[in-house]
Amino acid sequence: MQKKPSGQQETAAPEQRLYRVVADRIQELIHDQRIRPGERLPSERDLAAQLSVSRASLREALIALELGGAIEVRGGSGVYVSALPEPDSDMPEAGPGPFEVLSARRLIEAEITAIAARVATDSAIDAILRAVEEMERHHSNKSHNEQADRNFHLAIARATGNSALVGVMHYLWDQRGRLWHKLKEHFQTEELRRETLHDHRRILEAIAAHDPAEARRAMRSHLERVTRTFSRG
Repeated sequence: MQKKPSGQQETAAPEQRLYRVVADRIQELIHDQRIRPGERLPSERDLAAQLSVSRASLREALIALELGGAIEVRGGSGVYVSALPEPDSDMPEAGPGPFEVLSARRLIEAEITAIAARVATDSAIDAILRAVEEMERHHSNKSHNEQADRNFHLAIARATGNSALVGVMHYLWDQRGRLWHKLKEHFQTEELRRETLHDHRRILEAIAAHDPAEARRAMRSHLERVTRTFSRG
């Protein structure tokens, strides 16, 4: 008779998020190079080369370490050690990395937008337009602008008439947790905010024209622009 696997054997250990792996390596580097609190780390470009990781993965790791109090990111100056890492210390769980979420959104939301362009009713298009106009009105108010941005993307999902896709968009948007907001705080630019308004108008126009191919391209281009800005600074 074949032995039944134990519950421990059946449960696989969760895969560690990449940014946490990179963050651990940064902490090892701080320890090995004896970088003291108040001292600056190598530049992002040099760190990425030393660790053989992308700038995006490095940036997520730095933000996670900042949330944990290990480092401080100073705009225009660099990254400084705040406190030496404690042995076996854990960073606070911060959910999926921002670039994981953006990658998922490029794949899923581009198709949601194409579907919306095929089937959106006049009232659904009006709802997307209202969200665009709300974002334009509140351009200088960050909290209102953020809510209007959310309304825009959810209005597109609702325009598909598919409640499961609306649920997917709610989930993806809600993954914009502490890592996302800290990354945005450091690296969002006024230029990106202006380009976002332009992108949203282009997406709206493609949906209103019932042009799925252009709607897909416009949404993918928008999310790629955000990814480039946040990964390169």
